[in-house]
Amino acid sequence: MKSIYSKTKFLLVAGLLLVSMSCKDKFLEENPKTTLTTDVYYKTEAGFEDLVRACYPLLRNIHQNRMLVLNGTDIFSSLGTWNPTATGKETPPSLFDVYDTRFNATVPEIQSLWQLLYTEIARTNTVISRADGITTMAAALKDARVSEAKFLRALCLFYAVQQWGDIPMPLSEITTPKKDFPRVPAAEVYKQIISDLLECETKLPATASNYGRINKGTAQFLLARVYLTRGWNFNNSLGGSNADFDLALQYADKIIDAYPLAANYKDLFPKRSDNPLTQYTGAQNDKNAEIVFAVQYNSDVLTNKTDAAFTQDAAGGNDLHSRFGPSGEGFIGSKGRTSDYNRSLGIHQINTATYRLFDPDIDTRYAHNFVSVGYALSAVKDYKPLPLSNPNLKVSFAVGDTVLVCRPWNKPTTTLAERGIDLGGTKNYAVVNTYEYGGGYPIDNSGFNIQAPLMWKFWQPGIPYGDAYGTFNECVFRAAEAYLIAAEAIVKGAKGGKLGGAEVYYNKVLDRALGTKKGSDPKCAAAPENQKSLDAVSYRATAANISIDLILDERARELMGEYNRWFDLKRTGKLVERVKKYNPWTKGQSITDKHYLRPVPQSEIDLSFPKMSQNPGY
Repeated sequence: MKSIYSKTKFLLVAGLLLVSMSCKDKFLEENPKTTLTTDVYYKTEAGFEDLVRACYPLLRNIHQNRMLVLNGTDIFSSLGTWNPTATGKETPPSLFDVYDTRFNATVPEIQSLWQLLYTEIARTNTVISRADGITTMAAALKDARVSEAKFLRALCLFYAVQQWGDIPMPLSEITTPKKDFPRVPAAEVYKQIISDLLECETKLPATASNYGRINKGTAQFLLARVYLTRGWNFNNSLGGSNADFDLALQYADKIIDAYPLAANYKDLFPKRSDNPLTQYTGAQNDKNAEIVFAVQYNSDVLTNKTDAAFTQDAAGGNDLHSRFGPSGEGFIGSKGRTSDYNRSLGIHQINTATYRLFDPDIDTRYAHNFVSVGYALSAVKDYKPLPLSNPNLKVSFAVGDTVLVCRPWNKPTTTLAERGIDLGGTKNYAVVNTYEYGGGYPIDNSGFNIQAPLMWKFWQPGIPYGDAYGTFNECVFRAAEAYLIAAEAIVKGAKGGKLGGAEVYYNKVLDRALGTKKGSDPKCAAAPENQKSLDAVSYRATAANISIDLILDERARELMGEYNRWFDLKRTGKLVERVKKYNPWTKGQSITDKHYLRPVPQSEIDLSFPKMSQNPGY
């Protein structure tokens, strides 16, 4: 899509050729080592295989570009502190949280996601356009490889059409510079996506030739998502109808039949201990039968990087462990920058309301996702918890001593004795209530660690300290979501679910999360947005209470941090409502219905001719 750059490169090369031709003849002497070109190589079976393989690395870049998918939603924000402190200080909000005038067509994250998606579309179009030139490959294998490319193109078009609505839709390789990329109506984009995926379903094998390649189930899962989204028919612009919900249910059932749920929620993620002093050191298994499709990583430092065309990931590897919530490397008794707690950049902060969606006592997802106790990794003598107001108050920590306790929302402290000595209590560490996670701790001058739990859903032990280096695959599609797709489709009127009503599908996911408490009645906060309320309500589904909001809450619990939250809120028309209700940044909140679409990057408009239109309101 960056046509002007292609043209600039061509002119630069032409100029250099003219200069070289005016030099001495010795500069023109050539000793070619090979005459192999892409036009020749891609017509060979090995070349065509390499061409298809080249489409996969960008999946890492795309799915590491999470800002527009997670932040500014009901469960994540960019900054974790918003409440006035004891002295009245407030943290200024991020543009991603309040959607003010800074959220515009010049935001770098909007440009980078657009560029990544269209780079991948260009690569897949090269595969598709050059397929006719390969005549030595077995027909079934060639069909499978072309279908892999068509799936990846469909996935990127699906991400793009949800973000921007009407979008350019190039469907063939672009071999000469051009500036004219007209926006195609979203309904036409959905038609193309579905057409490609239906073809993929018929031509892809049930089991791929290599683990991680796209197969029949991958196409069927995306069809379930696409039909569900088109059925909601955003602004009557997608060409959807109620029949799409029936199809979404049918495809969800196909996934449920083929991909069994893991026995335990935690089995889907890296195995680890909450205490670095007793950390797990064994092998990891990221090939669970529940997983339909995942972005692949590995332990080879040479092949674990994101795509070389972009500088997004200089270190290489999965970066999920370093993106969420607060860090433990600043705990009292920390060893500093080591892999014990590893690095956490806090790019995606968990909203207080999110913790209150769980039953901390029986929902195993709470215990897995959130590390609520911090430990000293080295001894500390005569630590001053009130260094300014009471420097004579001292406490010492041995290796393994507790340095932080985060209380669950349903069990806040009720007596002073339960609090830390910084507040006049009896504990030699901070005890922080859930409603204090984002600010509002009783004093500003505590020397203890005052923070929310660590968000360790994706945390992997035994990898080097840093922003990335992870070797565990990043799941994109898994069967648990198929159950929730089916439940949503049935709520919207779909008929004929193999398992029964929407509540049956929903409760299958919930009961897995309850573990030994399967069948019990978990309680979340009745008003998650009310930070101090202890009123609770069941989140077990029944035929009477199943609703879109109940399903969105369950999607938040089950899929938090996976690549889908903004898409869920946009699809269901709940983005504005739930951001205003649950995102803590209410002061200065400017989100409106225009934010159901992102602005087209200004750089793309500037490069295009005729000028590409902008989305309304930007």
